[in-house]
Amino acid sequence: MTIDISCAFAPSMATPEHVALAEGLGYRRAWLYDSPGLYPDVWMVLALAAERTTTIGLGPAVLVPSLRHPMVNAAAIATLAAQAPGRVAVAIGAGFTGRMVLGQRAMKWADVAAYVRAVQGLLRGEDVEWEGRTVRMLHLEGFGAARPVDVPWLIGASGPKGLAVAEELGDGVFSAGAAQQTDAAWHALLLFGTVLDDGEPPTSARAVEAGGPGLVVALHGTYEWAGAAGVDGFPGGPAWREAVEAVPEGRRHLAVHEGHLVALNERDRLAVGELAPLMTSFGVTGEAKAVREKLSALADSGVTEVAYQPSGPDIPRELRAFIAAAS
Repeated sequence: MTIDISCAFAPSMATPEHVALAEGLGYRRAWLYDSPGLYPDVWMVLALAAERTTTIGLGPAVLVPSLRHPMVNAAAIATLAAQAPGRVAVAIGAGFTGRMVLGQRAMKWADVAAYVRAVQGLLRGEDVEWEGRTVRMLHLEGFGAARPVDVPWLIGASGPKGLAVAEELGDGVFSAGAAQQTDAAWHALLLFGTVLDDGEPPTSARAVEAGGPGLVVALHGTYEWAGAAGVDGFPGGPAWREAVEAVPEGRRHLAVHEGHLVALNERDRLAVGELAPLMTSFGVTGEAKAVREKLSALADSGVTEVAYQPSGPDIPRELRAFIAAAS
């Protein structure tokens, strides 16, 4: 079974050039995160990437509904669809860092579903009821793609409620870290890690800087969802937790997510030395042959697309190494 090789970015000011490089290397799509407390605005960076590319697919993954009125995202989707016709897809979910770095919890799936219905209705050119008022896209010719704006939707689902929303409203599922049990024809999986040079251990300085941000995200997420008890089960977890909990509770969410999926913060570095030997057990870290084997196993399990997120100081190296290993 074949699998599409895409990439994902925690967007930076350099991301448009990295997307252009990814296009030249043969990546299928470039997905960009929606977390404005950590990164530049996803739509602005996608527009800049569209200007520099001609074939690679583009889209946000995943949009967080509570960050914008449905009309704002509808207008942004229509604008990008006009700028990059036939290349836009949208993934949307209940929110991880997009909400948690603001001190908020993930949204209820019922609220996510209502939001998706509203945006999709607007893009079809329909009148939509939102917050007790009727809204409609009134954009004239030349002010975005003409309605209906037909783009595929993936739902960033985890668990049965999210998968039910995906079945009702999506063209597929976008999951992170671990594949979901789904019969969706399009199942995209976000993965982290680094391709090791021949004989390079995961504890090398280069591997830690490149693969470490995707490894310690296990601590970030576990602390948010399972608390101290969950984190303390990880190697290095107790030291990380103690440093986080030394920060006053009202600002602790900032300490948890600082540098999320981009670079190791000072608390992450307390744990990454003990976690690093396990790096090849998570994500797609490994030498090229091991990476190919992991991708083959994912394809056999029903994953149809992987979205590889490079991190660390040398994003071009990570993009080149991964596509070479995948090939």
